[in-house]
Amino acid sequence: MRLRAVLAVVTLAIGLGTAVSAEAGVRPRDGSVTAAGAGGFDLSQPEVVATGLEAPWGLAFLPDGSALVAQRDQGSVLRIRPDQPPVRVAQIPGVVAGGEGGLLGLAVSPRYRLDRWVYVCFTTATDIRITRFRFGAPQTQQVILSGPARASVHNGGRIAFGPDGLLYAGIGDAGVPANAQNLASRNGKILRIRPNGGIPAGNPFPGSPVFSYGHRNVQGLAWDARGRLFATEFGQNAWDEVNRIVAGGNYGWPVVEGPSSDPRFRAPVVVWPPAQASPSGAAFAGGTLFVAALRGARLWAVPIGPAGTVGTPSAELVGAYGRLRTVEVAPDGSLWVATSNRDGNGTPGPQDDRILRFTAGERQPPPAGRVGVRLADTAQP
Repeated sequence: MRLRAVLAVVTLAIGLGTAVSAEAGVRPRDGSVTAAGAGGFDLSQPEVVATGLEAPWGLAFLPDGSALVAQRDQGSVLRIRPDQPPVRVAQIPGVVAGGEGGLLGLAVSPRYRLDRWVYVCFTTATDIRITRFRFGAPQTQQVILSGPARASVHNGGRIAFGPDGLLYAGIGDAGVPANAQNLASRNGKILRIRPNGGIPAGNPFPGSPVFSYGHRNVQGLAWDARGRLFATEFGQNAWDEVNRIVAGGNYGWPVVEGPSSDPRFRAPVVVWPPAQASPSGAAFAGGTLFVAALRGARLWAVPIGPAGTVGTPSAELVGAYGRLRTVEVAPDGSLWVATSNRDGNGTPGPQDDRILRFTAGERQPPPAGRVGVRLADTAQP
């Protein structure tokens, strides 16, 4: 009964264009494109770092501040520096694009200065694979994970190193919902492996790379300053999610989508209707979780308190740059955002796809126009 009442309030609030907290009720908010509002960034004055890209997906930084960017359908890796044209530095063998597949996530080793490893996640003709190569020698690839089923949809594909030095990977259910609850399958999971592909001794299921399960399509992984992992997830028809990820957690798909009081599953901490989100990449900066939204064509800013309390999200850059795929924080503290208007679902502008760079700025009064969201119960550890 309580859940039904909360959902009724959420539906009404979304129709009225307000932000909703499950604890505080309905609260109107203002703003669309703000300066120094979310995380201290001036979101009104971006620097365009690169243009004319083809569906950029993974993005990670080298120690010198330049970025490596994976182009999904091209299977290529570009090196990007401000004020310089992009340079192709790798063509990944074995990439088979199509639908939502292709060259997806990219990560740089946390020990890059010593080992020069670059990691990529991609779809082949038969599976989802993670390989690594040393920068400057992309022709020699080491496969560190293979086997998850690939599909034209729901591949996931985001990879990132956690504070523990281990590699995490969001792997979609490959369009087969039952995969998510099947611990024998690697689909519909967040996986955790060693940099060489080995299974960490501390994983929740001995001998398995599975870290959490019950996922539909995770495309964003980000840790806050206290090392807590948050993941973004595409829902089906009702709710997209942000989840706080814990070892061994079951997040409910396909039994539940969005809010749930079922004690078998961990409930999301934030949900949105898919039209306002379709969340992909995620990054933390200034106590704020930034979420790049595809269908929603905006950047969500979700305040996360020191104790893990989730504040009211705000929608930034609404419609300003089209579909947004990836957001990352650079070594200099700037925020980089990649558009995804040439992925087959967008309407490309003359400069698309682009990578935008935002720096800190002075706070200014924001214009009106935030849209409805729903905060879930954040009492979970």
